[in-house]
Amino acid sequence: MSELLVCSHLSKRYGSKQALNDISLSIESGKIIGLLGPNGAGKTTLIKIINGLLKPTSGMVSIGGYQPSVDTKKIISYLPDVNYLYHWMTVEQIVSMFSEFYEDFRTELAYEMLSRLGIEKKARLKTLSKGNKEKVSLILVMSRNALLYVLDEPIAGVDPATRDYIITTIINNYNPSASVLISTHLISDIEEVLDDVIFIKGGRIVLHNTVDEIREQHQKSVDDLFREVFKW
Repeated sequence: MSELLVCSHLSKRYGSKQALNDISLSIESGKIIGLLGPNGAGKTTLIKIINGLLKPTSGMVSIGGYQPSVDTKKIISYLPDVNYLYHWMTVEQIVSMFSEFYEDFRTELAYEMLSRLGIEKKARLKTLSKGNKEKVSLILVMSRNALLYVLDEPIAGVDPATRDYIITTIINNYNPSASVLISTHLISDIEEVLDDVIFIKGGRIVLHNTVDEIREQHQKSVDDLFREVFKW
């Protein structure tokens, strides 16, 4: 497997606050990776740097051999932690917008998933429930044939049934040669689908390992180890 994402001595400071502190890591293709940490740990800052939405104070990041740029936007499919879609648009209009904007967008797959959920393409986003809005956002992201899917808190604030659907959609619809980076603090809900985990605390990486090695070395689940590392 080849290195898909590389961060080297990455730091980010907001005034006097050190959001990220000398982070170095690499992620291979063909993996589902959990970026795990409590609120304020630096997960979203790292994700925004990967997506080119923030510039690091120091250090370097590359995705598929490119630094964050127009080139990386073509290979990263990003789900932010806030809803960014226009509420006045219909589902059909949003799908059309994504299809025109992204060359790798799989329109048929998007409509197939929407149909399976019974979400009408003529429905305006503002008329949908919170759970269905989250599902539409995820379907759009997973309908791209990307190399790296970056999902920032995709299961936060939704009911357990919606969480199950979101996790199933992630597993079944990403490009097998790609990787999925999932940021969350809800470990038990996604642990079974993860290949690797990254624990981030206070802007530092405190653990980066495979799920199998964690269970073998620590004789406990990722969720139990997370609670031990991040206990107050």
